[in-house]
Amino acid sequence: MGKVYLVGAGPGDPELLTLKAHRIISRADVILYDALVNREILNFAKEDAVKIYVGKRIGRHSLPQEEINRLLHRFALTYDTVVRLKGGDPFVFGRGGEEYLYLRERGIEVEVVPGITSAVGAPSSINVPLTHRGTSSSFAVVSGHPGMEVDWKGLSQADTLVILMGVKRRREIAKELISSGRDPDLPVVFIEKATTEDQREVFSTLGEVAHNPPEVNPPAVMVVGRVVELSDLKSVKVSREDLLS
Repeated sequence: MGKVYLVGAGPGDPELLTLKAHRIISRADVILYDALVNREILNFAKEDAVKIYVGKRIGRHSLPQEEINRLLHRFALTYDTVVRLKGGDPFVFGRGGEEYLYLRERGIEVEVVPGITSAVGAPSSINVPLTHRGTSSSFAVVSGHPGMEVDWKGLSQADTLVILMGVKRRREIAKELISSGRDPDLPVVFIEKATTEDQREVFSTLGEVAHNPPEVNPPAVMVVGRVVELSDLKSVKVSREDLLS
């Protein structure tokens, strides 16, 4: 019986893969990978490794989650090292928890290898700090997927919001946030294909997104908050007291 590794592939740039993830991928017998995984990362695998695409995108599911679970179990009974390769981090909206529980309930050894989630990697790629003294002391990460029930009023208490999988519902999300008390003038940025050569940023405001949403193509991360104004950190004035504190 083999071992399954739930491996985070990071936000897109292969160089943001962890050393541990690279080591495990390079000796994997089987790799089941998602749609958001940069295909260059698969070049780190052995030539004879079995590579299976099991990606899920809105309206296009290669395999249902239940079948992916069964595949992982079956391969673990045959191969020594099985890798479930996921974009970002396996436990951040990646259904890694479901796979972990499914395998552990069947006696399969599982190890989670964390990855850089796009919720952090995307804002950082354009120099947007999720927390910044005097501007943001808290942030929340939430799914904008149509099938998720979200307490937008509760989330509006966070200074900064990072919304994943929310491009399709960006207008509705913006309206929900405004009705929950957020300022329509609050800055918003969408980061498409973050950390890759095809990265694109779209700046807007909450009110504009609610009434005349800009064109945005998935996959994209939506960031809402005053920290968006700090995207060019060179413009931030730092006092002597800040530097010494």
